Amino acid sequence: MRALVVSTLSPDLSGCGIADVPDPVATPGQLLVRVHAASLNFPDLLMTRGAYQLKPPLPFIPGMEMAGEVVTAPADCGFTIGDRVVCGTRLGAFAELVACDADAARTIPDHLDYVAAASVGTAYLTAYVSLVRLGALQPGEWVLVHGATGGVGLAAVDLAKALGARVIATSRSVEKLEQVAADYHVDATLTAPGFRTQVKELTGGGADVIYDPVGGDVFDESTRCIAFGGRLLVVGFASGRIAEIATNIPLIKGFSVVGVRAGEYGRQFPARGRENLDAIWRLASERRIRPRVDRRFALEDWRAAFDAMQASDMVGKLVIEP
Repeated sequence: MRALVVSTLSPDLSGCGIADVPDPVATPGQLLVRVHAASLNFPDLLMTRGAYQLKPPLPFIPGMEMAGEVVTAPADCGFTIGDRVVCGTRLGAFAELVACDADAARTIPDHLDYVAAASVGTAYLTAYVSLVRLGALQPGEWVLVHGATGGVGLAAVDLAKALGARVIATSRSVEKLEQVAADYHVDATLTAPGFRTQVKELTGGGADVIYDPVGGDVFDESTRCIAFGGRLLVVGFASGRIAEIATNIPLIKGFSVVGVRAGEYGRQFPARGRENLDAIWRLASERRIRPRVDRRFALEDWRAAFDAMQASDMVGKLVIEP
């Protein structure tokens, strides 16, 4: 099969390329799936540099989630040949075939095509663990979502609205924020940095929950516009700088700083992890959440997809179609 293979780690993707590799072999309890669409996530980019917490041995095939058609399935696993499924893989999705655990797969709702289905799992799981499990978001609360035009940010906007929250979306791009406002009916949009005063005015004192996949200056400013009792969710560091905070700041202002690792949350708490996945796919089946795909790329055009991810040049998800 053809696959995108990372042979050496490098800051410029020079260690990556398309190669012919042996087909994967499904072990007991696994499905063999022909991949129709695989979603690109920021950790995929980081892994090509060795800059993510998961550091697989070289060479490896990146790609954390995919949607496709079952080629082989073990007996009594709940799936049959030809079924349309999605599955989180951590690795291996940017290929023509993937072997994935049957108990981690989900049937694709009828109204979603492969491309949209591949865009749900990682982004919405991150949003769900952040907002529901760790952020304890309540209807009517104010949520400040940074990086709101990217995949995980836009998923948080969408989920927060579905849960009845009031949402302020931020991004560096006014044009992209206009698209988010039009599609997801957020309560306000603000450019970042420079949002502190407006957030306090809009919310009457500060945001109850802040969802931050950006870090750096955005995190620093967020500590100045969070409500007493608020929850500041550390989702990532897309800005490139890992912020630091003096502990007297959350003490005096009475807020919590909470680290989010959605996949690890499910590994640490398997029953809750299954509940989380069930919850987001139930929301998808009920059409209460709507993944937005910005662009689709053929496997041979992987470089353009990764460059777009590096430049944050999208509103929503980037998808590779092997």
